Amino acid sequence: MRTVILKVNREEPEIDRIRAAAEIIRKGGLVAFPTETVYGLGADALNPEAVARIYTAKNRPPDNPIIVHVASRDEACRLTEEVPANARKLMDTFWPGPLTLVLKASGLVPRITTGGLDTVAVRMPGLKVTLALIAESGAPIAAPSANLAGRPSPTTAEHVRQDLDGRIDLILDAGPTKVGVESTVVDLTVDPPQILRPGGVPYEELKSTLDRVELHPVVLAEREIPLVQARSPGMKHRHYAPNAKVIVVEGRMDAIVTKVQELADQHRKTGKSVGILATGETESRYRADSVRSLGSRRDLASAAKNLFKLLREFDEDKVDIIVAEAVPPEGLGLAVMNRLRKASGFNIIRAD
Repeated sequence: MRTVILKVNREEPEIDRIRAAAEIIRKGGLVAFPTETVYGLGADALNPEAVARIYTAKNRPPDNPIIVHVASRDEACRLTEEVPANARKLMDTFWPGPLTLVLKASGLVPRITTGGLDTVAVRMPGLKVTLALIAESGAPIAAPSANLAGRPSPTTAEHVRQDLDGRIDLILDAGPTKVGVESTVVDLTVDPPQILRPGGVPYEELKSTLDRVELHPVVLAEREIPLVQARSPGMKHRHYAPNAKVIVVEGRMDAIVTKVQELADQHRKTGKSVGILATGETESRYRADSVRSLGSRRDLASAAKNLFKLLREFDEDKVDIIVAEAVPPEGLGLAVMNRLRKASGFNIIRAD
């Protein structure tokens, strides 16, 4: 398969390019496209054979559910048995945007799309080019991140090309994504609602909208939690990992800096190439083969935007080990820490 790349304007998408991509979706093909969070790999969510091609292209485990992207609330309602009051409140507040809702699936949704579950994860993205593609396709679009399973999620079309060139039909290139981590996933089939995956809508904002909302234990996990079923992407399988081994250092700031440099020195003495994932406040204090900064610890939105890009850049640097500073688990920092811990396989060292 030859993968075509088409440049497209994210705010005023060229209709001929949107129609070309939508035609591929309608014919059962695969199109990678930008959202405000990361690039997604899309297929007609109601076509089981097309969705199966997503799993094949990504080497994705079959029990990992796929988020379904819609262009309207009415379309979301067609995919679900019921939309409870809490779901409507979240739609009113955060849609279109980086929030996915887990609801009881209607009979329209194939079980391959839901990972075999009786629930469906739906979201209405906030990027005009994405909404135009869904509307022009005439069908909801199932779309996990457009990367090989387990790899850092793609925030540029080049990241998609690196992983999926020759495996998919088309990549729509609208430049770097804005948020940089995936959508927040909230399960509304339980009481109180549960955040299954932190993401582009912070926990604090959800708490201010709903009377009650809880964090699922996997969100804050410091070790792998065995799960029989994953109700959301990002819960069960290996995710977000670069080729290098990742070590996450947590604790007080000064202790973190000391421990990060100590670990880097230890591994370099054994002949390993070491990268350090720092922040703006500490970047100049480190010595390693590659030092990259997420941005200021006071701007966790930048940390989220830069995370996956930097993990991929360390791969380009061909480092063997990445030693990463923890960031405060608040706001978008909660999503950053969730991704870092999973990328490390919960290889976490306390610096206190």
